[in-house]
Amino acid sequence: MSLPAAAPQRQLKHRRQFDIQVYARGNGLWEVDATLRDVKTQAVALASATREAGSPIHEMQLRLVVNERLDVLEAGSQTRWMPYDGLCDDHGDAYSRLVGLNLMRGFRKAALERLHGVQGCTHITELALVLPTAVLQAFAGDVFDTRGEHGDQVPFQIDRCHALRRDGEAVRLHYPRWYRPALAASVAPSTPTED
Repeated sequence: MSLPAAAPQRQLKHRRQFDIQVYARGNGLWEVDATLRDVKTQAVALASATREAGSPIHEMQLRLVVNERLDVLEAGSQTRWMPYDGLCDDHGDAYSRLVGLNLMRGFRKAALERLHGVQGCTHITELALVLPTAVLQAFAGDVFDTRGEHGDQVPFQIDRCHALRRDGEAVRLHYPRWYRPALAASVAPSTPTED
């Protein structure tokens, strides 16, 4: 697998960055700070004003407080840069609707149901949707046993991607306790029958 070749004459016009930082509070709770930032490489005429090259079009932050079971206990957002000053961030406490959800049990679907369309900000909602796997990664090794060396709990990452399927080479080599060979398909060849 490889990337398509990059054109030698290409010019960067837009950059969207997601920055997700996860902090342990030390009391079994964690803070998830997620930021979305859009920047153009040239001045752009917005409906409200011209934004200079390098100045953000969007810069929004979403903060969740979660416990080690991945339940959302607190949630809120802040908009620092927006195309429509004083209007884009006029959605009140819309993101408090994430409270009560669990990042690993239907979070994306429930977040969309609660915040789709005019109920929230398109960009902050999109940012929320990337949080489950980022928080899992943060918890790996600290909250979740990723080696499967303690007890009978299968490491959470097994069977969550093609490389870490239970009958795959990565599991056989690195998690042999949890490796299970694939069952060979034992289907007898069919023979035509007469009517």
